Amino acid sequence: MGGRGMPGHAINQAIIFLPVLAVVFITIIAFARLAATRGRAAKARNDVAYYRAFIGPSEPEYAVVAVRHYANLFEVPVLFYGGCLSAFVLGGVSQWTLVWAWAYVVARAIQSFVHLSYNNPMHRGMPFALGWLFIIALWIDVAIIVAMRLA
Repeated sequence: MGGRGMPGHAINQAIIFLPVLAVVFITIIAFARLAATRGRAAKARNDVAYYRAFIGPSEPEYAVVAVRHYANLFEVPVLFYGGCLSAFVLGGVSQWTLVWAWAYVVARAIQSFVHLSYNNPMHRGMPFALGWLFIIALWIDVAIIVAMRLA
């Protein structure tokens, strides 16, 4: 049950769930932020009818940012979760798998921080692009694992 680590050094396959838990934690923080901003909007007497069917005057910008950020966490991160779970199920978690997974976590955390704080799209773009590169690398790693199993 070793993975493709250094010769003679087995990697505990369950370790792949540490970066997964980190992204789950980021998602929980984003949800808390979403709840807080919607509560703030309600206290500011925004039209609550909007929340019944999402029609009419929209939310204030700060709430829209929180909603969009939370929704984003169910887009690209789905590929992250799938890649990590695939590597685990195949018993192929390696040092490289962990590098790509943790690199994605760092990129996602930076992107989340920027998006939920001062929200400069130019500063958000680089961690977003790097995150995609790390996801692609993770899936290339999974493809190698699959190819090795089929060989």
